[in-house]
Amino acid sequence: MAKKKAFALRVNEDMMKAIEKWAADEFRSTNGQIEWMLHDALKRAKRLPKNRN
Repeated sequence: MAKKKAFALRVNEDMMKAIEKWAADEFRSTNGQIEWMLHDALKRAKRLPKNRN
């Protein structure tokens, strides 16, 4: 599994509530949902790193 790096993220309260709801609907943690969203966005933009350790 790839090493994870922690960082602070400021998000609008309403946006965070929407992400939390989406995460619950998908049976994911909020953090897991944000990671999935970022991964999906990178994949769609064809910017996903080739080397995924």
